Amino acid sequence: MNKILLTTGGSGGHVIPAKIIEEHLRNNFDIYYSTDVRGLKYLSSDINKTVIIDTPKFDLNIYLPLKLIKLIYLIFQAILFLKKKKIEKVISIGGYMSIPVVIAAKILGVTIILFEPNLVLGRANKFFLNFSKKIFCYSNKLSNFPKNNLHKIEIIKPLVFKAFYELKKTKDINNKFCFLISGGSQGAKIFDELIKEVMIEVSENFSIKVVQQTSLENIENLKRFYDSKNIENKIFNFEEKFINLVNMSDLCITRAGATSLAEISILNKPFVAIPLPTAKDNHQMKNAQFYEEMGCCWVLNQRNLNKENLLNIILNILKNKSDLIEKKTNLEKLNFENSWNDINHKLQKIINEN
Repeated sequence: MNKILLTTGGSGGHVIPAKIIEEHLRNNFDIYYSTDVRGLKYLSSDINKTVIIDTPKFDLNIYLPLKLIKLIYLIFQAILFLKKKKIEKVISIGGYMSIPVVIAAKILGVTIILFEPNLVLGRANKFFLNFSKKIFCYSNKLSNFPKNNLHKIEIIKPLVFKAFYELKKTKDINNKFCFLISGGSQGAKIFDELIKEVMIEVSENFSIKVVQQTSLENIENLKRFYDSKNIENKIFNFEEKFINLVNMSDLCITRAGATSLAEISILNKPFVAIPLPTAKDNHQMKNAQFYEEMGCCWVLNQRNLNKENLLNIILNILKNKSDLIEKKTNLEKLNFENSWNDINHKLQKIINEN
């Protein structure tokens, strides 16, 4: 089998796509990983196939010279690993975590393929682009993408695990309208405070159920709050079967990470996106607008969001469900002829050709 190294790390937004790509490739390729310490928790414990490349963040401060010295060390560490394991191709999911591995691959003449899930070309991928053979994207209209490298783009459908394709999708709206509120695992105030107040007012006129993600330390507090208002609820921080929570919902309120939106949209669930305003290059807003332009969601800017305008949007959705149904229909059109096998075939074809 040809040997491929997936270089990733950091948050789930970088590691989950790597695991999905592994799912597509593992039957025909021998898969290895490089990650930083943060990304290790998302991966299996096979230490023989994973190398920790703990790349520092390159902020402009007095420690920059030391970080550059560490970068040189990590490049040599990556070179040794690539040579020892006889890696033939490197697929980078982006992020500064991948810098040493991509540079090492370039030095060794190993084929480099990039993956960009966002609608804004990430800074690391932009830096790597000249080294790479191809870059997998969800669109050919990425912001910040150099025109001289447009020929390297290979468009694929948004990546989700095979289980999302195999699941029987719920189609009818629940009698007790179910909200899935995700994106608050790190304790974002807007999810922990503002949205719960909106749900209380909504519950005064509609029968609802709330399934909400929050920080570990806030689970009991948030559950007590909803219980005291007699609102059926499920409060969680991390849920292995998140797919089932999406499938049982009628409307999702979410951040706009590329993988999160892909998972919600493949199950034909309309959503209200509140992009993280601090996301680099405002990439979450671009991700959300991609679906908004196709009539699949509502997008709210957190910087001018308040209880009143969020409440009005939710009440309008519930009072006139035709808009909700229209967005659900648009998602079905978007996902028409979107199959796991087609994505699998294209990924393998491009990787084998390069």
